[in-house]
Amino acid sequence: MTESENRGATALPSDLFRDPACSTSARPVTVGGKWTALVLRCLEDGRPHRFTELRVPLHWITPKVLTETLRAMERDGFVSRTVHDEHPPRVEYALTPLGRSLLDPLDAACAWARTHGSAIAEARDSYDTAAETR
Repeated sequence: MTESENRGATALPSDLFRDPACSTSARPVTVGGKWTALVLRCLEDGRPHRFTELRVPLHWITPKVLTETLRAMERDGFVSRTVHDEHPPRVEYALTPLGRSLLDPLDAACAWARTHGSAIAEARDSYDTAAETR
């Protein structure tokens, strides 16, 4: 498989996070850092992905913050970082077995958020309204 074919086979969709229940503002549960769950979702297909591929669905995260997130996830044992001996170097990220073990709890948290999302939104609105009158 050529490099361009490989890139096409592992492309991540820009709308990967279209499910409002698991958007950045709706998530009631955070694993690791703020963006860890979203990176887990990007890597859940089991294939290694390059940094630039991860940037497509995570376009609102700055490259610096994505780098910090990936480093923290590597430190926690959730992702592996593979540097290929090429010029220029090619670096790929993939979930480790420990990282994969987070997918079921993440699925459960997203299902819970789908079920209770309106209650969370109502509670936030109520809190914000009360805070404005304080």
